[in-house]
Amino acid sequence: MKKQELIHLHGLLAEVSNDIAAYYEAELELEEYESLGVRPTSIHQSKTDHKAAVSALARGITSEMHELEEKEEEAVATTAD
Repeated sequence: MKKQELIHLHGLLAEVSNDIAAYYEAELELEEYESLGVRPTSIHQSKTDHKAAVSALARGITSEMHELEEKEEEAVATTAD
């Protein structure tokens, strides 16, 4: 994958994380991604840095989605009419 494609994917994942946070009205815990300090707009960063950021962001999003879905399932009443 080219660096430009990685940056584009990075930007798309960042938008997905923002949309998820807005939908669930929650802050996503993305410590690993945040600690890297690489953002989609950091075009001066290396391809390797963006690849690490994309991987960390994807892992963080999937982890948070599992947790948010579990919380949502717990909130649903288990009684029948």
